[in-house]
Amino acid sequence: MNCMLTNKQVMNALQHVEDPELHKSIVDLNMVRNIKIDDTRVELEIVLTIQGCPLKARIKEDVQNALKEIGASSISLTFGSMTPEERAALTKTLKKHTTTETGMPAMLRPDSGVQFIAVTSGKGGVGKSTVTVNLATALARMGKKVGILDADIYGFSIPAMMEVKQKPTMIDKTVIPVISHGVKVMSMGFFTDNNNPVMWRGPMLNKWIQNFLANTHWGELDYLLLDLPPGTGDVAIDVAAMIPQAREIIVTTPHSVASFVALRAGTMAKHTKHEVLGVVENMAYYEEQDGSRNYLFGKDGGDRVALQLKTEVIARIPFAKREENKNSNIYDEDSLTGEMFTSLAQDLIHRGQALRY
Repeated sequence: MNCMLTNKQVMNALQHVEDPELHKSIVDLNMVRNIKIDDTRVELEIVLTIQGCPLKARIKEDVQNALKEIGASSISLTFGSMTPEERAALTKTLKKHTTTETGMPAMLRPDSGVQFIAVTSGKGGVGKSTVTVNLATALARMGKKVGILDADIYGFSIPAMMEVKQKPTMIDKTVIPVISHGVKVMSMGFFTDNNNPVMWRGPMLNKWIQNFLANTHWGELDYLLLDLPPGTGDVAIDVAAMIPQAREIIVTTPHSVASFVALRAGTMAKHTKHEVLGVVENMAYYEEQDGSRNYLFGKDGGDRVALQLKTEVIARIPFAKREENKNSNIYDEDSLTGEMFTSLAQDLIHRGQALRY
């Protein structure tokens, strides 16, 4: 015989249902309204943060599953949306976790626990963004909370590489980053139409980088990877000033020209007091069927950069074979290249742990 459900049982069950974007309980967010119970039949309303919430179907499924687990035989679920006043109150609550009283992004505080890794290069076309997305994905696979800030304002490519199809949700002026491959993603690419170019100068670039840090609800993060534009321009200078604790990875190919200009990016990191974690030599070689290596772009470019910067080559990434990533920019975890990024991620985690002691 079924026992009549109580309001308390329903609320306790829904306490474990999270808003998929904010990653907080729908009970704590005051999204559960107008509960009516008749024996084991439950009627309720879920008030969404915005109309047309893209993850409405997922919330519905999670609510229904949670209530069925406590014995609900019939569930009548309707959806509403928060009033402007309720959204403003929610935004204020979120701001407490994203900014300090002075307006500084909370994650920039020394005690935030976030490790910032800037991925940079001297020139384009060396695979800097490929390194960023695969390192981020490898860290996420290892259980770390990871975000990517696509700071390459002019040449943004992270949304496409991370296979992001939707735009982020906006709650008033707070942006909820999109999650793909277990990684939170924010990019200028979400705010332009039809791949139109961004034609801004220094001050506007600085403002948007600050907005990405301060007005994005990143939630809890272990790592924030910043995909910097190639070279030593305005964005790189602004990031150095805003995030003095960031550490940098320099990406180059073995080619003499690529390594020559990569050295400038590394030298700038030194001048701005950023620690250089090391050099990643991308497209280092192609492995033939017999196991021999074909050095298509020459050899030792990464070593030359590392020697000048007094650091080391922390990874040599070969040309990937087609079967390794199945037409995706994210390498399969068990592929040779995927394992190399896993090893690089493990190295960074070890270095991060050493910083705490």
